[in-house]
Amino acid sequence: MEKITKNEKQTFNLAKKFAKKLTDGQVVTLSGDLGSGKTVFARGVARGLKINDKITSPTFTIYNYYVGKKELYHFDMYRIESSLEATNIGFEEILMNKAIKLIEWPDIIKEYLPLNTIKVEIIKIDDNKRKIIIQGA
Repeated sequence: MEKITKNEKQTFNLAKKFAKKLTDGQVVTLSGDLGSGKTVFARGVARGLKINDKITSPTFTIYNYYVGKKELYHFDMYRIESSLEATNIGFEEILMNKAIKLIEWPDIIKEYLPLNTIKVEIIKIDDNKRKIIIQGA
């Protein structure tokens, strides 16, 4: 599926609607350049899961955990140097629980991702427009 969003609100709302289809244990990767809207998409997913916490990018903490209608782990692998480092923070164990996992910058841990991973790519067209490609849903 491909969608063009014209502003942050549309990106947020698309992600909110997308979240309602996610099942327990689902893994979703978010790819795109810096500033493309991955965290905006993550905020929309969280709202779709009835999570009311403030959603921020976990760049320095590696992951944040939230509870709403469903549990959500929001990972940012940007600062992870190797898949071994991801293993040391317990990534493999978290992958096996029932929470939904949203993973920004997933390339470093791709060997751990299940076959049914949903891949979301966000491409910045201009300051406001984004092309969002969802595969595997």
